[in-house]
Amino acid sequence: MSAHGDVDLGHTVAGWTGTTLALLGCTGAGAALCAAWTPGIWLGLGLVVAAGLVTWLLHLAGWGKPSGPRPREQWDWRVRDTEARAGHADCLGCRASGPRRAAAAAGDRPAVGGPSAAPLPAGDGGA
Repeated sequence: MSAHGDVDLGHTVAGWTGTTLALLGCTGAGAALCAAWTPGIWLGLGLVVAAGLVTWLLHLAGWGKPSGPRPREQWDWRVRDTEARAGHADCLGCRASGPRRAAAAAGDRPAVGGPSAAPLPAGDGGA
């Protein structure tokens, strides 16, 4: 048993990678601020933005986790999420990745022709 009890702390490859990159970016930006090196500040802040993108991409690739607690056998940080390909229900990251993954996460099936396959409503004739 860990010091935190018997709970899923959510450790994942995506989480550790994103946290490490963001910490390096903040440290670099802070050091550049102290040294009055303006390009270094922007480089550090750029690394923080890259940390968010890398974390999101790793989540979509299955190295993150869905919202909520996971089964005990998936608590290890090296376990890949097998449901990530279809998308997670109520996951902002999955919904932001595109309409197909969002529809799959919601349990809907997109139309064969995609979003444009739905008929347009009839107009009022030229108002």
